[in-house]
This record gives sequence, structure tokens and C-alpha cells, in this order.
Amino acid sequence: MYIASARETGTRQAGSSGRIVSANVIALGAVSLVTDISSEMVTAILPLYLVLGLGFSPLQFGILDGLYSGVTAFVRVIGGNMADRWQRRKLVAGIGYGVSALAKLGLMGAGGSASTLGAVLAADRTGKGLRTAPRDALISLSSAPDTVGRAFGVHRAMDTVGALLGPLVAFVLLWTVAGGYDVVFVVSFCFAVLGVLLLVLFVSDHSGQTKQPKDSVSLKAAFGLLRDAGFRRVCLWAVVLGLVTVGDSFVYLMLQSRLDIEPAYFAVLPLGTAAVYLTLAVPAGRVADKIGRWKMFLLGHVALFVAYIALVGAAGGVVLLCLTLLAHGTFYALTDGVLMAAAAPLLPEKLRTSGMALLQTGQAVAKMIAAILFGMLWTVWSMQAAVIISTVAFGLVVAFAWVRRVQQS
Repeated sequence: MYIASARETGTRQAGSSGRIVSANVIALGAVSLVTDISSEMVTAILPLYLVLGLGFSPLQFGILDGLYSGVTAFVRVIGGNMADRWQRRKLVAGIGYGVSALAKLGLMGAGGSASTLGAVLAADRTGKGLRTAPRDALISLSSAPDTVGRAFGVHRAMDTVGALLGPLVAFVLLWTVAGGYDVVFVVSFCFAVLGVLLLVLFVSDHSGQTKQPKDSVSLKAAFGLLRDAGFRRVCLWAVVLGLVTVGDSFVYLMLQSRLDIEPAYFAVLPLGTAAVYLTLAVPAGRVADKIGRWKMFLLGHVALFVAYIALVGAAGGVVLLCLTLLAHGTFYALTDGVLMAAAAPLLPEKLRTSGMALLQTGQAVAKMIAAILFGMLWTVWSMQAAVIISTVAFGLVVAFAWVRRVQQS
């Protein structure tokens, strides 16, 4: 229903009839699907590997998890600006995918060294920082204005198929080869290389119709986007909400601790989140186009608040597991692509990638700080104290954001 019947170029937009998205969006979705299998294989086992395998404290893990999320902040804006300046969004995205692929090999030689692991994870996230904004800009530029939310929903749904398969592949490999973390890293590398090949062969670039003056696409011009009140409010609230959001890895570690889940089954936990995300991503994008993308974004945070309440102790057993994963997956379905769709109309085409990179940079820094703070709270006090403090802070910020209703798009 959503797939175009013939391959289109990146400059062609999907029709506004509501029944298709461009083939370029589908191609980008395929790249993300394969790449996410690679990424989620590592992400699914990383908390288990570091905390239960290498004996890292919650604070140490929080620092590495924060680095994993936050190091992208140092390259996102620069990468986005280069993509806009050169009008080579596919090239910059391809470099990012390639760097992440090579980093997967580095994990095998990192051993138990926190500093080496940090460097390898930093390289992997540098690649993600380079590729995300150009990819999202290509999605928006390959879509009609009234179908941007749907296009991001379709892309994120395909991306989430990879998020489902990645942990499953990691689980099967670890079940087959006891302690076979290196096997997981090798297979992850192979999938990452396949993603790069798909990008090169099937994704079309989007070049501007006219050559832009050199000074119209610069870092100064990119930061100048914050002069727009609407875009500035979106960035501000995305950062504030990110500062009080508990990282995914900590959510799964709390579930493992509360339910005493066997380590062998830890990698399966993200499957619950991914399954819900996959189910809701496309409908959420379509509804967001109709009722307002910012409203949908905030509703996603309300869903995450439900997950935190459950983790505080409002539920237990199977109810805790199902409610947390359901709410967690709903949060991503209602926020991930929706935020980029909300920002896209506020940004000029010549600076679309730079603007999205600026927004994503703010989120990355916020998540880095949040991960370190949560790990510190867990280490100094306890898991229960950390989740209670985080839940209260998160609830207050979401309530205030809802009252202000800062953006309707």
C-alpha cells in the first residue's frame, strides 16, 4: 500500500493522495533496516556485556552509555552543514554508515578496557552522527509536505524491523555459542557492510535546483536557524525532555533486576519495544499529520511516563514486563520520526540537513547528560531512588510542556 510501484529519483516527491511514499524513502528504509540489525545486535548485548560480564558499575556504564549517545553531538552539525553545502547528502550519510561499520570490528579488540571500549563506541556513534541528519533530510525532501509524517512513519517502521531482528540474531548467536560476543560483533559488521552497499546502489541523492551562495550554507547560517521562534522552541523542549529521559539500556537493566531475568534472555527485551514500535510507527505518522505532530510527540512522552510509573513499583511480574515494553515502544512510535516531521516545515530546503542536525545535537547532548546523572544516582543511592527521582522530574517536565503546548504542526 505504501510502496511506490517504480523506482523514483530522490527529487521526486510522493503523491499527496495518502497512498504511497516515494521509492527513495523505501530504499532509505531498507538501508536503515539492515543497519539496525547490525546496531541492535550490539546494543542488545552491551549492557549485559559491560555490567554483568565485565563488572562495570552503574556509573561506569552510565558514562559509556552517555558517550554512546552524546558523542554524536560533536559531528552532527558539521556533517549536516557539509551535506547542505556540497548538496551531497547521500555521500555524507555513506561516510557515516561506513565509519560505524568499521567500528564493529574494533569491538573485538577492545577487551575489558573501558577507555578502549569508549573509543570504539565513540567511533560508532560518530558514524551515526554523520548519517542521521542527511538521511532524515533526504526523507523529507523526497516527500510531499502533507505526507512527511507518513514518510517518516514508513521509514521508522522499516528501521524497526531491523530493531526486532537484531536482538533476535544476537540471542540466537549467544545461545548457540556460549559467551560468543566476538561472533556477534563479526556478524554485526557483515550486516553493516550490506547496509552501505544498499545505500550506494539504491538511494538517490537530492540536489538543490539552484546553486546556493557559499555564505548562505555555513555553520553561522545553521545556528542562525535558532532565530526562528518556532524552530527554537522545538529545539529547546526536545533538549529539556531529553535531560529527564532515562536511557533505553537502563530501562532494560531495571527490568532485568526487578524480574530477575536470566542473562541469556536479556537480549530479547528490546524485541518487545521494537514490536510495539513497528506496529504503531506508520499509524502514528499518519495521525500526526492530521492532529498535529507536536501533540503526538508529547503524547509519546506521556506513554513513557507510564513505563516509569510501572518501574517505580506500580506493577510486578508479567504485568510489569508487558506494560513497560508496551509503553516504551509506544513512546518511540509517537516521537522518533514525528519530531523530525515537526521540524521539517520550519526549515528552508537549503539548510534542511543542518537544521535537523542542530536539533539532533541538542537531543544527543541531553541524553548523554541524562545517562551519566542516572548512573550516578543509581551508584550513590540505589536503583529505586534513581528511578523515583527521574520519574518525578520527567512527569513535571512533561506536564509543563503539555500546558505550554509550544508547537502545533
